[in-house]
Amino acid sequence: MSAPSQTPDTLPHNSIQVMTLAQMTMGEQWLLEQLHVRDHHVLIWVTRGQGRLLLHGLRRGFGAHNAIFVPAGKLLALEFGRQVQGQAVIIPDDGRVPLPDRTQQLRLQDGLAQAELTGLFDDLRRELHEQRPFLTESLTAIAALISIWLRRQMQLDTSNARASAAERIVRRYCTLLAEDFHSGRAMASYAEDLDITPTHLTRVCKQCVGITAADMLSQMIQHDARLQLTQTDTPINEIASSLGFGSAAYFTRFSQQHFGDSPSQIRKLASARR
Repeated sequence: MSAPSQTPDTLPHNSIQVMTLAQMTMGEQWLLEQLHVRDHHVLIWVTRGQGRLLLHGLRRGFGAHNAIFVPAGKLLALEFGRQVQGQAVIIPDDGRVPLPDRTQQLRLQDGLAQAELTGLFDDLRRELHEQRPFLTESLTAIAALISIWLRRQMQLDTSNARASAAERIVRRYCTLLAEDFHSGRAMASYAEDLDITPTHLTRVCKQCVGITAADMLSQMIQHDARLQLTQTDTPINEIASSLGFGSAAYFTRFSQQHFGDSPSQIRKLASARR
């Protein structure tokens, strides 16, 4: 029995959702590949293929039978090819379901643990497909079971090594970015908050993440800008202001530099594809 197509824009914002990785990107790979922060919790279950991910400051590879948990407010970027298959459960950050407050990548070797998680995803899909009475209560109950499964697996996981000094700096930088990337502050201002030089921040980000601190900040702004342009009707000048740009003209130059089109052209193309 197949579930109906679900994407973030076809279900209520506060709904527990389950979807494939393809449905998460909606044909736009940048939605996952570019560094961004989410206002909901997400647990990704990879069943085939491999790729790379960036979890709140640490770059790692992933493969089949990996479970990747990203709490609301933590940075994520996920790069994968056509061979990758998987699904994700999205849980609103409303306190309904108790979940860990740190990112986690689990490489599951145990067949029982794999089957348990797959079964819980199947239960969610069945409920969403059948739309029976007490749907919200049922989805919440299954999500709570997923939370218990996750916390049990995290307790069993012994692969986490103590973070290095560089990794701790980058994670602190990621936390600052998640909270304040829309302010218009320059990378050097974040370095000052961390009590280090911009050069040192750039060095440790390049070491841990593979890109510079300035590129991380730029990706966050790019993702949010394109998201607002393609999935909302917010006026362009308001988008520019919300991302810390001093003027709509400066925002237009930023858009042309990174996307190859003006904000109005990006919005027009997105509308034509709907």
